[in-house]
Amino acid sequence: MKKILIYTLVLTFSVSSLFAQDQKAKGILDKLSVKTKTYKTIKAEFVFKIDNSQEDISESYKGTVWVKGDKYKVDLMGAVNYFDGKDQYTYLKDANEVNITEPDEDDDEALNPSTIFTMYNSGFKYKFINEKFEGTRALYEIDLYPIDLEKEYSRIKLKVDKTKNEIYSIKQYGKDGNYYTIKILKFIPNVNMIDAMFTFDKSKHIGVEVNDMR
Repeated sequence: MKKILIYTLVLTFSVSSLFAQDQKAKGILDKLSVKTKTYKTIKAEFVFKIDNSQEDISESYKGTVWVKGDKYKVDLMGAVNYFDGKDQYTYLKDANEVNITEPDEDDDEALNPSTIFTMYNSGFKYKFINEKFEGTRALYEIDLYPIDLEKEYSRIKLKVDKTKNEIYSIKQYGKDGNYYTIKILKFIPNVNMIDAMFTFDKSKHIGVEVNDMR
């Protein structure tokens, strides 16, 4: 995914306004968190969209994510990313090449599909915005503001399906003018997943070039 560049942005809501609204938002997020934690695994199909009106960019990609505890696999934009809890494997399909790294937890990247079901649990102030319909879906809309102002985005807009108590979409507002949106198309919890699926299997990719950067 594309790296978000840093610049200064002033938040648009005062602390008092956030405090006045956060109890309703907190209730929704707590309920969402409790339900999500009951799942042993999650599989989701989604659309990942990148927008930048200044650069006249609007691109959409379909992807699939599998999550099991702290392990994940993401198939998106011609690459498959595997994380086995320690090492990350990024397989580039067209190049038949895999890069192996140890992820840096302090390195902010574009919104990661593998973390969207839990990222709201900590590190944010939040504000309930409204209830709305998109098509026939009744949604809660909540804005999240990072407590760490050095983050490479200014806010995240979270939409939660009111009836299903599931994430509908997340939109991240990058400070460089890039907006990243993930919209869930299909959500399937508790799919059987073996641990081996979260590690790149070299034997299944004849002639693959391995770049070990650990």
